[in-house]
Amino acid sequence: MTFSTTFRASFAGIALALSASTALAGAADYEFQPLKSDVKNGVGSELAVRLVHKATGKPVAGAVLFRTRLDMGPDKMEAMTARHEAMPATEPGVYRFKADLTMAGGWAFRVMAKVPGQKDTVEGVVVFQAKD
Repeated sequence: MTFSTTFRASFAGIALALSASTALAGAADYEFQPLKSDVKNGVGSELAVRLVHKATGKPVAGAVLFRTRLDMGPDKMEAMTARHEAMPATEPGVYRFKADLTMAGGWAFRVMAKVPGQKDTVEGVVVFQAKD
């Protein structure tokens, strides 16, 4: 094998590895974070989550959130759910909800999202503590 052939083979291998790692980038590159983990117990509680791109730490605006669920799974009461509805966004990458929390304790906000330019669905669970 000549130097030129070896160089071309090495370059092709590197290019293939780079394209594979780009193809593998996906939903795991994003995470949901609570703006505040302690929230008010009761009707009209406000929950806010930020969707972040892990590599850059930047918030992700324009995602479409769906299949949201709010339950008391952290306190071993998954069957206890709370009504919630989306509120208008006030800053990029922050998604707000108004919820009717029926008791103090741990609440898991489960969410799926479609991120612009990303084919995979991002899934997350954010835990909030409802306090009286």
